[in-house]
Formats: sequence, structure tokens, C-alpha cells
Amino acid sequence: MKEDTLIKMKKQIESLTNVMQFVMDKLKYLDTIAVGTLETMKNMPDYQDAIDKIKNKVKEEDGVEQQDTK
Repeated sequence: MKEDTLIKMKKQIESLTNVMQFVMDKLKYLDTIAVGTLETMKNMPDYQDAIDKIKNKVKEEDGVEQQDTK
């Protein structure tokens, strides 16, 4: 390969490496935000009641879907 081609490839790889590092940093940031939000919600009053309502709703919806597929 020509030296020009190798130099271009090296720059592209460096660029892709920088992009992937940025994506990984953002993913870590989003994970931290999600965990923080969840922990904050857990401390709110009526959190457990809301979770129980959601669980019951999912169970009801699963039952309806199973009946429809038969």
C-alpha cells in the first residue's frame, strides 16, 4: 500500500477511536443518571404502591394477551 493510504487509514482509525471513547463516556454518564434517578424515586412516598400497581397491570395485560393467542 502507498504511504498516503496508510496515513489516511491511521487518521480514520484514530477518529473512530475518539468517537467510540466519546460514546463510552456518554454511556457511563447515562448509567449514572439512570441509577441516580432510580434511587431518588425509591425515596419518594408511595413508591412501593406505584410499583405494585405496575406489576398488577402487567400481569393483567399478560393474561389478556395469553387468552387472545389461544
